[in-house]
Amino acid sequence: MSNSQDLVDHCLELLAPMGATRARRMFSGHGIYVDDLFVALIISDQLYLKADEQTRPQFEQAGCRPFEYPRKDGLRAVMSYWTAPDDAMESPDLMQPWARLAMVSALRAANSKRPPAARKAPAKPRAKAPTSARPKARRG
Repeated sequence: MSNSQDLVDHCLELLAPMGATRARRMFSGHGIYVDDLFVALIISDQLYLKADEQTRPQFEQAGCRPFEYPRKDGLRAVMSYWTAPDDAMESPDLMQPWARLAMVSALRAANSKRPPAARKAPAKPRAKAPTSARPKARRG
């Protein structure tokens, strides 16, 4: 499959048992949402599931790879999205354990974000400091 609508539809079908799924075009691929929670990417003909510090070891043990891309400075950026195991791409039942890991990682990430800061009230205008006046000459 390519990064086509067929692949997107297949991935949505794989994740459908987790909740309402939808895809949104982004960058050179698609973002995948389950119940409005961003849980996966489809980039370059590959599904990448959300992972975090707690779930990453399971992806590593299964031989999955992280999503990486080249940065402008020549280094590689590694994101917190990992390929799904090949067999998980075969059916929704095989995808379920991996989809659950992605969901809990995405939920932790969403819950760890700070709420938007309340806007500060505009600062009160400062009173102008008195200018030092020259002393008046005394007449005497």
